[in-house]
Amino acid sequence: MNTTSTASTPTATEVSKVWVADQGDGTYKNPILHADYSDPDVCRVGDDYYMTSSSFNVAPGLQILHSRDMVNWKIIGYALDRNTPLEHFAKPQHGNGVWAPAIRHHNGEFYIYWGDPDYGIYMVKTKDPAGQWEEPVLVQAGKGLIDSCPLWEEDGKAYLVHAYAGSRAGIKSILVVHRMSPDGTKLLDDGVMVFDGHDNHPTVEGPKFYKRNGYYYIFAPAGGVSTGWQLVLRSKNVYGPYEEKIVMDQGSTSINGPHQGAWVTTPSGEDWFFHFQDVEAYGRVVHLQPMNWVNDWPVIGADKDGDGKGEPVMTFKKPDVGQTYPVVTPQESDEFDWSGLGLQWQWHANPKATWAFATGSKGALRLFTDQLPEDYKNFWDVPNLLLQKFPAETFTATTKLKFSPNPKLQNERTGLLVMGEDYAHLSLVSKKDGIYLAYTTVDDAHKGTPENEQLLGKLNGNKVYLRVEVDKDARCQFSYSENGTDFKKAGNFFTAVPGRWIGAKVGVFATREDKINDAGYADYDWFRITPNTSSTFQSKK
Repeated sequence: MNTTSTASTPTATEVSKVWVADQGDGTYKNPILHADYSDPDVCRVGDDYYMTSSSFNVAPGLQILHSRDMVNWKIIGYALDRNTPLEHFAKPQHGNGVWAPAIRHHNGEFYIYWGDPDYGIYMVKTKDPAGQWEEPVLVQAGKGLIDSCPLWEEDGKAYLVHAYAGSRAGIKSILVVHRMSPDGTKLLDDGVMVFDGHDNHPTVEGPKFYKRNGYYYIFAPAGGVSTGWQLVLRSKNVYGPYEEKIVMDQGSTSINGPHQGAWVTTPSGEDWFFHFQDVEAYGRVVHLQPMNWVNDWPVIGADKDGDGKGEPVMTFKKPDVGQTYPVVTPQESDEFDWSGLGLQWQWHANPKATWAFATGSKGALRLFTDQLPEDYKNFWDVPNLLLQKFPAETFTATTKLKFSPNPKLQNERTGLLVMGEDYAHLSLVSKKDGIYLAYTTVDDAHKGTPENEQLLGKLNGNKVYLRVEVDKDARCQFSYSENGTDFKKAGNFFTAVPGRWIGAKVGVFATREDKINDAGYADYDWFRITPNTSSTFQSKK
């Protein structure tokens, strides 16, 4: 079974217990998504809003979220089952793959464009964003082509704007516009440089293309992921010259680097802007800002001094979409009691069909152990990590499992993992005389650092509850229980850190050292995200 399939996903109704942006009184609080939906882009079709974001090396990729009011969001599917080229992404390609996508609706179809910094600009499309998307089309091959966004004119002419990744192209901080075939499948020229940000807007990238009142607009972040500002360019000619204006920056707020996202309108004519904020281990969380037009320039957020440049707001009245919709949040917990994985889960590389199976009536997810890579140093190289985004600043993740190792093997392993460039996991490991608990940490995993393992003792059986509590500043405390009630701490505090261009993630895994014709397995009964309720962190000075 392909457990990444989204076709039979049930409609989940559970609301997050750890972060809800809708305050229930007609207002919302930022971030609207306290999770790592980096480089978000949004389009509206009728009364429906659709969001996608960077997914880099994970699979499935290009998550699709849906909302009716821009505040309450649900994951409805993915545009990519696997990353392409398939074999290249069969191994973890940290920080590579899908960068800064743009989602648009044109002639009855949804299009997503993105740049893979090593291969070029890709496009996928569909008529049903919650269904199956077509195979990716390579619109333009090339190194360092990133952050692409299309624009279709009323007369059918099409253009595409993109940026360059300095790490691949050897140049950056410029934006280029190309003519594109009306069907959106190929570029028709070598492009025209329409903006050079080297003097005033270093690292200008992430452009989004719009047209309004006879002006072409390019909304583009500049100044760096964690420190930048929102730039807008405008011109009466698609190739410029473009005027420039900073329309939002941090100002007097605590919201660092508020930039890169999407301008969206409501049917009633309101204007809104989505952007990210980089919060280190928690990734790039998504904020929603009110937006107004003054003299054909957008003003984003609150413009307290009237200079045409806004700053982020933390709370605001919800968008006027004509009615009030129920509170919904992206999926987090998973009872594993149907025929597939919840849509919040992603593998760290293109998956094999043998890694995970739904077990139907047993109501569990069975993870078979998979052999570690031949050049294994630590989990940085392991593809079969099943992970999801941190869903809030503080939360607890608990899972119940039963481990059935292959009796012919030793050192099969399964457990609960917090993954980043540093990582930690609490695992069950098979030995000759039974199953042991182990707590493992690694600093600078991306440098090939060996694991530091601490054996905690032998389990009485093969069933256990594993838990990690995440507190402010991404401090994590692992613990375990054999009865589901009394939890014992495992190891010291671990501080989660980002991965490569992503926030830390939490999830499960199953591995083995040996090549053999059969595998042990772990049955995960459920995985639940709940608030922190214990005094775990209160004793920490």
